[in-house]
Amino acid sequence: MTDERRTERARIPPPIIRTRLPSGRGATEQPNVTGEGDATLTPLFWLLVVATGIATGLLGDLLMYVLFSVQHIAFGFHGGESFQTAVERSSDVRRIGSLLIAGAFGGIAWFVLRRFTAKESSDLDDEVWNGDGRLSFRRCIGTSLISEVVIGMGASIGREAAPKLMGGAAGSLLGTWARLTPGQRRLLVACGGGAGLAAVYNVPLGGALFTAEVLYGSMSLPVLLPALACSWIATATGWIYLARYATYPDVPSYHFSISLLVFAILLGPVAGVVSTGYVRLIGLVSHHRATGAWALGAPLLAFGLLGLAGLHYPQLFGNGKDIAHVAFLGQGGLGLLAVLLVLKPLVTALCLGSGAQGGLFTPTLCAGALLGACAGGGWVLAWPGSAVGGFAIVGAAAMIGASMQAPITALVLVVELIHGGLDLLVPMMAATAGATAVTRYLDGYSIYSARLPSH
Repeated sequence: MTDERRTERARIPPPIIRTRLPSGRGATEQPNVTGEGDATLTPLFWLLVVATGIATGLLGDLLMYVLFSVQHIAFGFHGGESFQTAVERSSDVRRIGSLLIAGAFGGIAWFVLRRFTAKESSDLDDEVWNGDGRLSFRRCIGTSLISEVVIGMGASIGREAAPKLMGGAAGSLLGTWARLTPGQRRLLVACGGGAGLAAVYNVPLGGALFTAEVLYGSMSLPVLLPALACSWIATATGWIYLARYATYPDVPSYHFSISLLVFAILLGPVAGVVSTGYVRLIGLVSHHRATGAWALGAPLLAFGLLGLAGLHYPQLFGNGKDIAHVAFLGQGGLGLLAVLLVLKPLVTALCLGSGAQGGLFTPTLCAGALLGACAGGGWVLAWPGSAVGGFAIVGAAAMIGASMQAPITALVLVVELIHGGLDLLVPMMAATAGATAVTRYLDGYSIYSARLPSH
């Protein structure tokens, strides 16, 4: 590197120790230790990071309390069992009735909320990427509470969108109050969004990487440091109510095998193609979702159809967490898993197309786990010796990485979600890298960019 190139980089703020090493080389030759851009990490900013982390953890507790309470009322769900077990125990009338009530409530509630907050923003991704980080707190909390209620009653959408949104809203509120610059406020909102995911899934490192890789698009120190701080604070605060164990407990410690590695190399491109189609489907239903007066009745119709399908396949109720867990444990018949692989993304798209608002992280992870389990179930017939659950873990990582266009975040999230899988890390990396590369070159949209509203 020339002397001219070295002088272009300046450390902002400058380090306390100004003397260079005897080599004369500068610390700023490592790109990620240079300037902080338009989001200067002032003492006030750090105080707001702490406050955002605490607020996000508490809001995550509130939203999960609402979710679990509604699940208990709707299906008799209680701690110590899976939501799927509670649904299967319920009568047909209760299953359909719960979703019809959810459709009627969600349609009216979201219609009223959108009408009275029409000019207010509740799109965290768009505000971080294209806006100035200003979110309407009242619209965000209204959207989040409605979302958790309908998910608790069985809607096939993810629960993480609400805590992610509320974490960002907390950061926006605090940043606006403290008169942060737009750059600082965007970073604080991104930190809150990742921290919301971290708190409700007990994935502090994954949440921080989600902030950096997905929301802010930079793995530099000025982004990673506040992201890490906000995520661990939110996760620790969330432990006031939420459990500290793995989101997917009791997953066996599957072992590496050459068979699994070869499978992962071949699965990667397949998962990339599947992810591209999945993301395109999400983008289409998001763009053509019910609006205006149609949005009043569309959730009732969509949730009713989900309820009818759920009479035969109760696994379709909820965000898909229990389906993924079954796949990770290596359980479930291959035929059933194949049917769910087709139906689960379709009913999720149906719910989103009706105008319902919710997340896609767990539905996407579920699709990947099912893809890996189905493909792996056939693979072991030709090359025995590996557990189907290991294939499901590899498939989940590949699908998340490709669909989020965030391979590092995907790998860390899967490891944190199951509190294991390190022996499968090489196959997971092979599949995730292949899937993400294929999706990037085929199309390039993610489950977040595909849902952005029209200009």
